[in-house]
Parts: sequence; C-alpha cells; structure tokens
Amino acid sequence: MDIEQVRNFCLTLPHAKEDFPFDETTLAFRVGGKIFAMVDLEDTEWFVLKCEPDYALDLREKYTDIKGAWHMNKKYWNQLNLTGALPDSLVRRLIIHSYNEVVKKLTKRTRMEMGISIMKETE
Repeated sequence: MDIEQVRNFCLTLPHAKEDFPFDETTLAFRVGGKIFAMVDLEDTEWFVLKCEPDYALDLREKYTDIKGAWHMNKKYWNQLNLTGALPDSLVRRLIIHSYNEVVKKLTKRTRMEMGISIMKETE
C-alpha cells in the first residue's frame, strides 16, 4: 500500500478524522479525538500505528518491516515500512487493530454517543 491508499483506508473507518496536531508535515488520524495512526508526509516510507503491547512485540519478531515507532512509546506503537514486503491485507488489518485499540479506551458513553464499536479485524 502507498500512503494515499493508507490515508483513504483510514478515512473510511467510522468517525475517523485527520489533522496536523504537531507540525505541518505530521499527519494524524483520530477517532474520538484520540490518535490511532500517524505519518510524516516528508518520509512516507514509514507509517505509525497503535498496537496492543504483546501483539506489537509478536509483529516485530515476525516481520522485519515492523519496528518500534521512532519517538513514540514503543510498548504501544509500531512503525510499518510501506515500501517493504508487508501484504496490503496485513496493513489494513493492523490499521483496524490500531483503531480498535483507541475505540476500546473511549468511554462507553462516548462510544454510544458516536455510535461506534469494535470492528472485526479480519478480511
């Protein structure tokens, strides 16, 4: 997947929004005001996603194109090499996983008001 495909997929998720919270080149994707993905538009080789901690470690061991995210808490954030050999289906599944990790942390009231729930991660 290239960054445009990733961006388009992120924006298809319920209530997903994009903004530039840190500077004019770091694009963030949010749900319920919380970031679930980021990319530096000056270096679109890498894409950053939130991840459940044990799963994050498993992914890093299994795929050389997945590493702990630079400048982020590596316990919860992975970076994916979009120019590497990761299958598009895996990238989409990991975007949904990241989105779900954020949705889980929203209050039940917020989830109900927004009408969102945990998404199925398989394709």
